[in-house]
Amino acid sequence: MASMLLSRQLTCCLQQNSRLLLFGHRYISQAAAKIDVDFDYDGPLMKTEVPGPRSRELMKQLSGIQNADAVHFFCNYEESRGNYLVDVDGNRMLDLYSQISSIPIGYSHPSLIKLLQQPQNLSTFINRPALGILPPENFAERLKESLLSVAPKGLSQVMTMACGSCSNENAFKAIFLWYRNKERGHNNVTKEELESCMINQPPGCPDYAMLSFMGGFHGRTLGCLATTHSKAIHKLDIPSLDWPIAPFPRLKYPLEDFVKENQQEEARCLEEVEDLIVKYRKKKKIVAGIIVEPIQSEGGDNHASDDFFRKLRDIARKHGCAFLVDEVQTGGGCTGKFWAHEHWGLDDPADVVSFSKKMMTGGFFYKEEFRPNAPYRIFNTWLGDPSKNLLLAEVIKVIKKEDLLNNATHAGKALLTGLLDLQARYPHLISRVRGRGTFCSFDTPNDATRNKLIKIARNKGVVLGGCGDRSIRFRPTLIFKDHHAHLFLNIFSDILANFK
Repeated sequence: MASMLLSRQLTCCLQQNSRLLLFGHRYISQAAAKIDVDFDYDGPLMKTEVPGPRSRELMKQLSGIQNADAVHFFCNYEESRGNYLVDVDGNRMLDLYSQISSIPIGYSHPSLIKLLQQPQNLSTFINRPALGILPPENFAERLKESLLSVAPKGLSQVMTMACGSCSNENAFKAIFLWYRNKERGHNNVTKEELESCMINQPPGCPDYAMLSFMGGFHGRTLGCLATTHSKAIHKLDIPSLDWPIAPFPRLKYPLEDFVKENQQEEARCLEEVEDLIVKYRKKKKIVAGIIVEPIQSEGGDNHASDDFFRKLRDIARKHGCAFLVDEVQTGGGCTGKFWAHEHWGLDDPADVVSFSKKMMTGGFFYKEEFRPNAPYRIFNTWLGDPSKNLLLAEVIKVIKKEDLLNNATHAGKALLTGLLDLQARYPHLISRVRGRGTFCSFDTPNDATRNKLIKIARNKGVVLGGCGDRSIRFRPTLIFKDHHAHLFLNIFSDILANFK
């Protein structure tokens, strides 16, 4: 049986290579044999342009109900498998965007299907509880099996949420509660505080702020929008808060050629962080916390050195600010470590780490001192979903069993090496290639070129995503292998060679 499976998979790989030769693709490197993912397709298969006629018909239907301008195409998730997304017109595409970085182990993974088929799990999927007041009997056990089994160093507490925005929004609240309790000491809440908070006034509503970075993205709820600075369309027409915004380093590439310049750039940004904390304190507005992404994702895949983040953590400690790391897009293993901030080698762990996307559920980890001191202070109806914790526990088992963190490192190296080769051959189209694990990206000359490349790639059977004002980002699943990277590189090389 095992030999038959291996033979079938090797045959698929040979068919894939033959098809590439037939279509005249220029090879970057030889594709690796596919030997470990039985439920993956063997390559893209395109039948129509994308969006096709059925997708366009459904877009028209949806547009009569809501604004559907952001919809790319409609999907057939029943037919989607592994790293391949199938649309309603029967087009099969290699998906390097994976639902905006949110699919951990591919489409329709057999382990997750099996989990849903087990009768003892039916109740968890059918009966969604209000977790804050009526959790199921096994809720604490499930949290230990899932989220707490991969908790960042030094963080023993966790609160689940439904999405990334509400994870950060409630993380802000936890930080503000922590800071006020720190200021209040052992004193009781005063009558004035209780009355003034009801009319949105101090001292009950203290004038606290979160410091964020230009280019950052932390969500679209009101508090999160005050810390989001990636695209104007996200913020336009929405009232906001007077919270400090620091510059994020804009590194020059290749890094080895601009060591001194990049060190100076990071030092400049760190100095501005401290200046803003002091400046706002003089305005009687206290910076209670600093929020930062390990890699600014929506804002253009902007990187900084590990040393930058270590020094930023030191600044937060020096000024008594909470240090919140937003791992909504970077968490879950895509950088080669389960949490991207593990690369930094912090002596003092982050105070709070938010998550969502590949983690199947939203939420945030935190140190025990950030634990709310009364019920209903961090609360909503559902507070996440136990069925997502169940799925996550299975995802973690697959990650460990198949060594997918190391896979992200190796596949990411293949992808990055290939992109650097394409950059050398097509410098007028590709620049600033960068990445960690499979979390890779590059810049194009402008927005129009970026969008055209994404559209052409989609019609050639590859789904890519944009970010920032001119970047293309890669967000494949954790089961994305070397041979998937080579398959993409072959297709994209052909696109670049014929780009006009």
